Amino acid sequence: MAKESTTIDVGEPSTVTKSSSHVVVDEKQKKGIVAAAAGGGYKRGLAIFDFLLRLAAIGITIGASSVMFTAEETLPFFTQFLQFQAGYDDFPTFQFFVISIAIVASYLVLSLPFSIVTIVRPLAVAPRLILLISDTMVLTLTTAAAAAAAAIVYLAHNGNSNTNWLPICQQFGDFCQATSTAVVAASISVVFFILLIVISAVALKRH
Repeated sequence: MAKESTTIDVGEPSTVTKSSSHVVVDEKQKKGIVAAAAGGGYKRGLAIFDFLLRLAAIGITIGASSVMFTAEETLPFFTQFLQFQAGYDDFPTFQFFVISIAIVASYLVLSLPFSIVTIVRPLAVAPRLILLISDTMVLTLTTAAAAAAAAIVYLAHNGNSNTNWLPICQQFGDFCQATSTAVVAASISVVFFILLIVISAVALKRH
């Protein structure tokens, strides 16, 4: 009788231990699945917002490049042999602006498939990391183009008395208005890129 009771006493705790360990494992798995689903949900929301921002940035950059490219004005009170004319191609900085912003718009179009992948697979790291690095590089180009053009627009409006540079916007009002609009649009795209970078950084963060 003593041997049988010993066998029973040893067997029952092992059964309870095994069953309790299975319960603990199942609970951990359920918690992991719930956490992954919650993380995928908010990351998908960030990816959708990222995609919409890129669409808006495409429109803004195309508009900025187009407005600057078509910025041109000729003073009407001179003869056809003696005319004062201002155009974007008269300023190397504005030429740099048009080319740079056009490159930025092209990049945004090419980045849309990667943004769509992050919507379909919100937990994927590779496409989000590619977008983060690329957006940072393109932000640098956009900021340089917008800042350089803004400096020329400022001189066109205010001139510089120390170097005897006279303001030309009193005569070329339409030209200055077009270039100012393009610079403002490019500056807005800079803000959009900053938001895109923040979104990518938050999406890559692991909880």
